[in-house]
Amino acid sequence: MKLRSQAFGVLIRGWGLAGLGTALVALGLAGMPAGAATAKQPKVFHGDYTVSILGLTVAKSSFTTRINGDRFLVEGSLSSAGLAELFDDTKGTTTVSGVFFDDAVWPRVFRTEYTSGKKKQFTEINFAQGGVTKTLNVPPLKPRGKDWVKVSPGDLAAVADPISATLIRAAKPDDVCKRRVKMYDGEMRADLALSHVSTGETTVGGFTGPVVTCSARFLPVSGYRKGRKQIDFLKNRSDIKIAFAQLGTTGIYAPVQATVGTEIGTLTIEAGRFEAED
Repeated sequence: MKLRSQAFGVLIRGWGLAGLGTALVALGLAGMPAGAATAKQPKVFHGDYTVSILGLTVAKSSFTTRINGDRFLVEGSLSSAGLAELFDDTKGTTTVSGVFFDDAVWPRVFRTEYTSGKKKQFTEINFAQGGVTKTLNVPPLKPRGKDWVKVSPGDLAAVADPISATLIRAAKPDDVCKRRVKMYDGEMRADLALSHVSTGETTVGGFTGPVVTCSARFLPVSGYRKGRKQIDFLKNRSDIKIAFAQLGTTGIYAPVQATVGTEIGTLTIEAGRFEAED
């Protein structure tokens, strides 16, 4: 079913065509209280998220985030829900570990594994000092044709996985959207060029406070087929907006809601619950 496959293509693989729903796990990291990055006791957060398209729920996900000193570990799961469950059972897990380094977030290992019908896929990405050192896909990616834009070594410098890429450190709200987010999901390299839209207030997932809304322009870099309609639509026609929030006084901002225009309608990803473990 086209509706289901497009929705899960977005959810599973990262931002844009590569799973924006997964990126909302960063809300857990943003929710740590001031000083948590240097606290002696680990801080644990839980979050639940819903993915819908045309107003219909197609997936749900849950994540647990652990902060221990300068280290972080995120563990998440996702599954088909609502209309999508009528067609097949899709389930997946994602984990990422890394460190906070000065004003940057450096992932170390990113893993994602999912099953959709008879299809199974496992991806592991290793990082060092902000760059990719190794990528493993099981089964291996299929051979590509002449119209494939190959990923070069230079493309894999100063990038992050789809989860870590959503963590934004900014001195003030006005600075949140003044950047280009660079990400890699094990196959595609893409950027999101952010621009400020508005600043306001919201209540979502137990959070009440100011949010910064950015528009995002999807810019494919490599790891995709030239002329693919979904990529061209995201690049040239898709209306993408992401609302970022800061919890506490951490200076870390992360998404609380996102909308992505697709060929078949607007995909919405929203946090429904976020809470710290006692």
